[in-house]
Amino acid sequence: MTFSRNRSSRSSTEAQPARPAAIAAAIDFELRRHRNPARAPAEKAYLKSDLEFLGVGLPEMRRIVRAVKQQDGELNRQGLLRLVRVLWKTPLFERRMMVVLLLEAFQPLLQRADISLLERLVRQSKTWAFVDELAIAITGPLVERDPALLRVLDRWATDGDFWVRRSAMLALLRPLRRGRGDFPRFARYADRMLEEREFFIRKSIGWVLRETGKPQPDTVFAWLLPRASRASGITVREAVKYLSPVQRAEVLAAYHSAPRRR
Repeated sequence: MTFSRNRSSRSSTEAQPARPAAIAAAIDFELRRHRNPARAPAEKAYLKSDLEFLGVGLPEMRRIVRAVKQQDGELNRQGLLRLVRVLWKTPLFERRMMVVLLLEAFQPLLQRADISLLERLVRQSKTWAFVDELAIAITGPLVERDPALLRVLDRWATDGDFWVRRSAMLALLRPLRRGRGDFPRFARYADRMLEEREFFIRKSIGWVLRETGKPQPDTVFAWLLPRASRASGITVREAVKYLSPVQRAEVLAAYHSAPRRR
């Protein structure tokens, strides 16, 4: 894959970064070159999405991202943000997935002010395929670099959009998986959402508890046991996976003893 470059007026030997529009055009060319019309309807149905699909596989999209990074690794923050806007405006799954993958690849360029862009993308995503990466791989590292953004996650955790609430929890996942992170903050979020009926909220609570339970099973056990009777089955089943057999049995007993199952 080749991206066009403009030559500097000061030097004919120094190549300049391609303009975002040119990079987007090259990405479009590659996506359409690898389209799979037979695969596209199945992916659209699986994600229950209103977007159009080309049927390009994720490995191929990641290859395109690597090519962008190799040829335009000097892309600056403003160029990245312009490229994101150009690609996202078209309701095509692969273009929007490329936005997510590019934001992940160039994540260190993002600054505090870009949290508003990430929030807008989460709200417009309407699918876990975008939301989870935006939250875990992009928002999470930005918040780790700039802890003042935790107050934004606090706001997200009470938002009316369940995808935004899910993102607040998943943004805390990576450091918790490493045995660090802010479990009390996640616990506050999860406690408020524990009895929600939305599948993607129930699943995300269990997911974060499961991953936290790998390095910190006692922490998860102590939090979950008194709440097991309030939690959904999917939350509990995920959360107990890395607890000890004794801890798992206690939590499941508390869950099954609840008078009303959800």
